[in-house]
Amino acid sequence: MSLSTAKPIRSEHSYGLIQGTSAYLIWGMLPAYFLLLPAISALEFVGVRVIFSLVFCLLLLAFTRQFKQFLAMFRDAKAMWQLGLASVLIAANWTLYALAVLTGHVLEASLGYFINPIVAILLGVVVLKEKLRRLQWIAVGVATVAVIVLTVGLGRVPWISLGLAFSFGFYGLVKNKVGQSGTALGSLTIETVWLTPLAFGYLLWLAVDGQSALFSADVPGLLLLAGSGIITAVPLLLFGGAARRLPLSTLGSLQFLAPLLQFILGLLVFGEHMPFERWVGFALVWVAVIFVLVDMMRIPRTGSMPEPKRLG
Repeated sequence: MSLSTAKPIRSEHSYGLIQGTSAYLIWGMLPAYFLLLPAISALEFVGVRVIFSLVFCLLLLAFTRQFKQFLAMFRDAKAMWQLGLASVLIAANWTLYALAVLTGHVLEASLGYFINPIVAILLGVVVLKEKLRRLQWIAVGVATVAVIVLTVGLGRVPWISLGLAFSFGFYGLVKNKVGQSGTALGSLTIETVWLTPLAFGYLLWLAVDGQSALFSADVPGLLLLAGSGIITAVPLLLFGGAARRLPLSTLGSLQFLAPLLQFILGLLVFGEHMPFERWVGFALVWVAVIFVLVDMMRIPRTGSMPEPKRLG
């Protein structure tokens, strides 16, 4: 009896690991996708991403027969406004990320996602009134020193990194407030619905003005741009499945796969320069990440404190 009950648990955990790892691998390899795209601005790419994400999400809703649950979400006015705010935050995140990759700042983008868990911790304290544990305080302190070192070394504030970290941190916070209202696919679809009028209007204006990369692209380029809908929705859905099957500590450990791959791509594929002060700054961030990981691993074992609310 014990063997028959243990097997499904292991299977669910393994399935969650595959989903989580796949999601973060896709996010980590995303800069390589940008290398294949036709010449396009960050804002236009975000507009294209919104339109094709909506198309892909609607097709998935039809395929999975979730339209009834999706339409029911429109009756929850509070959740609708919260998802509207979430859509603005994720659009800001997408725009910053596209700008970073298209202007040769992949390393700065990876730094933003390394910092993101520390930002999530800070938001938990400031907004949710959570209390920090000792290792979390140390992580926040080390990350703060890292930002100061990078600011001095670069001669400017690493605004792309901080913008990515805080926009995604606030996005996760808003999604946390939405809670279990509807399905993950339904929520993502509503977020794209909120953004579609603005995205469509901007793309139409570019087309009329003769500046559209989308309407001037050849067939391979058009297919690559259309694929942005798939690369947006698929990892988010995989992440949603992993979040239901894995403990927070495991999911938190997996999330560093994405910025690590981005860092490797920025260094080896995009050939970005890494001066000494940037190595020091990144090293400090990685130390902070280690403290966060150790803290995540300790909580399930000790059981001394409840598991913190999951963001996203």
